[in-house]
This record gives sequence, structure tokens and C-alpha cells, in this order.
Amino acid sequence: MRGEPPAGREPMVDTSLAMLVLVVVGTAITADVGNTSAGPGVAAYAFGALLAVLMFARRRWPVVTLLLTAMTLIVYYRLSYPPIGLAAPAAAALYSAAEQGKLRWSIGTAGALLVISTTQRILEGDDLAYLLGFETGTSAGLMAAAIALGDGVRARRGWRAELARQSHAARLERERESARRVEQERLRIARDLHDLMAHTVSVISLHTDVARESLRDDPEVAERSLAAARSACSDVSRELRLTLGALRAGDPDDGPAPGLDRLDGLVATAAAAGLDIDVRTSGRPVRLSAISDATAYRVVQESLSNVLRHADARTVRVDLDYGAGELLLRVSDDGRGAGGAEPLGWGLTGMRERLALLGGGLRTSSPAQGGFVVEASVPLEEHS
Repeated sequence: MRGEPPAGREPMVDTSLAMLVLVVVGTAITADVGNTSAGPGVAAYAFGALLAVLMFARRRWPVVTLLLTAMTLIVYYRLSYPPIGLAAPAAAALYSAAEQGKLRWSIGTAGALLVISTTQRILEGDDLAYLLGFETGTSAGLMAAAIALGDGVRARRGWRAELARQSHAARLERERESARRVEQERLRIARDLHDLMAHTVSVISLHTDVARESLRDDPEVAERSLAAARSACSDVSRELRLTLGALRAGDPDDGPAPGLDRLDGLVATAAAAGLDIDVRTSGRPVRLSAISDATAYRVVQESLSNVLRHADARTVRVDLDYGAGELLLRVSDDGRGAGGAEPLGWGLTGMRERLALLGGGLRTSSPAQGGFVVEASVPLEEHS
């Protein structure tokens, strides 16, 4: 984590800090600026060594290190050893406690040391002007700087950790969104392939049956049926190229997705297979968005495919009602209906999924007089 040295460098940093404390304290003891009665001795230097050794425990036990440092300084001064100040020996311990979130301990210990030291020196008769005007203020400033630095490092580390968490959460969200889009695209392609193949195979199957039955008795009918089957193969080949092109990154699109402008061709293909289709439009036709237009086309295509495959119908009526804010599609036939239950399969499921993505809906029914009805609502987006 940023803000602290790597694990391999921690012993080196602690050793350097311990040596610095030892040198600073040892120099102050040797200088003996107060000309104390005890004078510098081995015991005084032992206290300096103890303060230095405590630097190796500051990371694991910051509060214990801080308290032991404070107690060592109090005992040291009670024994009247040469003055070594408060800030220099305690700075690293104060910094470490604040850096690890023990801010109250740092502030409390620093305050206690200042109060105890100042009180003791006043009782000993030190010069008040020097003591309160310079030394106490300097020590307090240095201690405050060490505590502020430790707390600042802790805050910065927390800030970086929060940024890392946010970055990780954002990355996970992007991955989930990407997976969701891939799944939606997979379902869209599956629906397109189902609608395309189901319709085309139904048309080809019906035309080849007609051609087989009329090949000897009526060659012209057989020829027209084979031509219609060939045309259907050409159409499906084109749309398959479009679908495969969408799957290949960077491949150009060969053309727009099918829409209601191709409804006449769709109706003609189904009519050539033997259906009598009546298309009626009401309301004022408007341009649909590309996705709404393609969805409306696929709904009609799948409905006609179901009629060809399952309904055994002769006539089909397709109603397009352009209303306020939506296009109502209704495809009804005179076939055998669903027998009281909705037909199973992926066709109706695919239509529902397409319409749901647009905020539309799908309803199916089997009237008492027979046949099957598909009603779809497609939201409109009028373009000027």
C-alpha cells in the first residue's frame, strides 16, 4: 500500500530511525548543556539506547511504544540526567501512533509530557521566560508537527485505499455491464436467426412441396414455386451475411436491418406459399426508429411463419394501427388456433423479448370462432 515503505524496506527504515535517535540523544547527553549534577554516564546513554530500541516496536505496538517512550523520558529526567529535550526522542513514537490511527493517544501523551516536564522544571526554578517562551513552545510545535505528519500520512493512505476500492468497484461494474451487453447481443442474434430461419425454412418447405406435387401435372406452377424457394434462399443468405458481419469486429454493414418498408415482399413471399393475406393500415403512418421498425417487421414475419407452419390456415389479416405514441400490430388467421393453450416454442418468446426491450407488449388469443390472433404494441418515435 502506498504511503509506507515496502515490507522489505521496513527493517532498514527502522534501523535508520533508531540510529538517528541514538545519535541525537547521545549528542545531547554528551553536550550536557545543563551541567547537571549527575553528569553524562553509562546509565544516561543506556536510556538513549532504550529509546532507540523502541523504534523497532513502533509499527506493531504503536501505543505501547509511545507510552514506554514517555515513561522512559519521565524516569530519565527524574534521575537528573543531562537534558535531551522531549520532541526529538518522542517524535517517531508520536508519528507512528498517529499514522496508525491512534491520534488521541498521540495528542494525550504529548500533552502529558509537556505538562509534566514544564511543571517539574518550574518547581526546579528554571527561568520562566526561557522555559515558557521558547523551549516549551518549540517542543510543542515539533510534537504537533510529528503528530500532524503521521495523521496526514494515514489520511492519504486511506484516501488512496478508497480510490483503489472505487476503481475496483468501477472495474467490476464495467465488467458486469459488458457481460450484460454481450448477453443482450447474444439473445438479439439468437432471436434474429430464429425468426429468419423459421420463416425462410417454412416458405421453402411449402414451395418445394407444391413443386413436387405439380412437377408433372403443372410444370409452370412447379417452376414458380421453385423460383420462390430460390428467392427465399437469396433473402436468407443476405440476412445471414448481415448477422455474421455484426459478429465480426470491424466488418462493414452490408445494409440496414429489415423494416416495414419490406413488408410487401414479406407478404408476397407468404402469399406465394398459398396464403390469402389482407394488409390494412389505419391512422397516420410515421417513421419508426430503426429498432422499432425492425421489431415490427420481425413480429409480422414470425406471426406469418407460425401461420405457415402450424395454423393450417387459408387467410390472414394484418392490421397496422398508428395511434398516439404506439403502433398496434394485429395478425389474425382462420386456422385451427392454439386449442386453448398458447403454442410452445421460441418464436413468441423472442417477440416478447424484442417488444419488452422497447417498452411494448405482446398478447395472443384463440377466438371462439377459430384461428389465432397475435397483437403487439410497438412504441413510436416520430422523426421530422
